[in-house]
Amino acid sequence: MTFKGIRKNPSAPQVDAAILAALRDIPVAALSDNMHRNIGSVGLTPYHRPGPATMAGTAVTIKSRGGDNLTLLRAFEFCRPGDVIVIDADGDLSNAVIGGILSFYAATIGTAGVVLDGAIRDLAEIRARDFPVYARGVNHRGPYKDGPGEINVPVSVGGMVVNPGDIVVGDQDGLMAFAPDEAEALITKARAHLEAEANTMRAMKEGRWDRSFIDALEARCAN
Repeated sequence: MTFKGIRKNPSAPQVDAAILAALRDIPVAALSDNMHRNIGSVGLTPYHRPGPATMAGTAVTIKSRGGDNLTLLRAFEFCRPGDVIVIDADGDLSNAVIGGILSFYAATIGTAGVVLDGAIRDLAEIRARDFPVYARGVNHRGPYKDGPGEINVPVSVGGMVVNPGDIVVGDQDGLMAFAPDEAEALITKARAHLEAEANTMRAMKEGRWDRSFIDALEARCAN
């Protein structure tokens, strides 16, 4: 690996397609409720057109200087269909890292979405598409292309650590990342959680929701 401007590492193995397909049917909130409600990003907004499916894919990570997209341009060569591009741009909003053209290209090569702790531009184009794009903010000022950067290293986006090869999921509520070896147990718990919620909704509709659990919650209050 020669380091000149960009440090490059191979992409991690992709997550099993059946696991990703299962995750696309599960809302992020149901996953979050089964990971102690303290895993996930804060401050990153979905800017794409909402759709019914949860974004799910294998993380290809990028660490770049704020407002610079040279590393992203090179990192496309490390992306495979189904990967999620995760860019740590230090939360910088002074210049956009990606816009309508590069998000379109990311979609054409089959990636599952882009997560950026930084700025985007060409918002009208991105909002008109269902290709997932998450970012910290928007700025019309375009990117620099000077580097330096790193590909496939641990990064932090919205306070969430993402390692190369992690599973990244996202919907209109937000984003989560977790190791692939946690996925099967998490899917099982989330499906049971969704069934319990469906039962609660049925009970509410039928006027038989048992609210006695509130007594126990109130009793444990410290004040």
